[in-house]
Amino acid sequence: MKILLTTCSYQDTPGPHHKLMAAQGWEVVRERGPLSEVRMLELAEQGFDAFLCGDDAITREVLVKCAPKLKVISKYGIGLDKIALPVTKEMKIPVLFTPGVNHDTVAEHSFALLLALTKNLYPSIQATREGKWTRLTGYELLNKRIGLIGLGRIGQEVAKRAHAFGMEVHGFGNFWPEDIAEQYHITRHHDLDSLFAASDIISPHTKLTPDSHHCVNAKRLALMPDNSWLVNTGRGELIHQADVIAALDSGKLAGYATDVLDEEPPAPDHPLLHHPKVIVTPHIGSRTFESVPRQAMKSLTNLINALSGQGETNCANGVI
Repeated sequence: MKILLTTCSYQDTPGPHHKLMAAQGWEVVRERGPLSEVRMLELAEQGFDAFLCGDDAITREVLVKCAPKLKVISKYGIGLDKIALPVTKEMKIPVLFTPGVNHDTVAEHSFALLLALTKNLYPSIQATREGKWTRLTGYELLNKRIGLIGLGRIGQEVAKRAHAFGMEVHGFGNFWPEDIAEQYHITRHHDLDSLFAASDIISPHTKLTPDSHHCVNAKRLALMPDNSWLVNTGRGELIHQADVIAALDSGKLAGYATDVLDEEPPAPDHPLLHHPKVIVTPHIGSRTFESVPRQAMKSLTNLINALSGQGETNCANGVI
């Protein structure tokens, strides 16, 4: 079996997944993702039986070029928007993923970004490193209103942490966990406009779809109070970038903290990298020494089981 391994977290972090993969006797080609469509098409010339991938561009063209040898795609993580799922279904290529392994880690990172924004941690640290004693005034999270777009596993964990900070939690999503909403006093909104109007902070935790693409935009940001905040550990394309920059420049937003961008890795002149009100981390929300081995083992055991035809897999496209 010839396997293309592209996820950097999987490769860089120690854990039992390395030994288990070595024991399979596969030929493993290692690349540093996320890979562009151009690079994926170049690699397709080699002929792979399977991908163990991150957020690489697995388009129709890539899939067609990899056929008929490609048997399975195992995604390290849960976001599937970079994979042409309808095409995989047409071609009967199972797409596997790893739900339930990183929600605590991502929720913690969301709060790290939120605290960094509201407490002015980044400019304060920079000032002291430069020998200055610049005492900026921050904000409490107590009684602030946080609006969560999506109440799946990650959204629920963010809600729990927000409740512990004494925040007022609001939510919107097709999936609504009644027990969690009741326990953590989450106010339900039936449209995004209502959620934005009720929130000082917006934090999207929904998958990227045509409906959610640019769901954070000028129209909705205008509904928020001045000096609001935006935190994004979902997907870069959930926000309309130009609208967010305009809101930062006008004072509608006091700050934007994100772990994800529309282009990863970004070009050196990416407009969010150098904005004074923006904090960007390099898509590390799920990258911890605890979470990576969980995701890696799940993605690897999914792949082993699919190739052997035995055992459970987490299939996202219904082919298995």
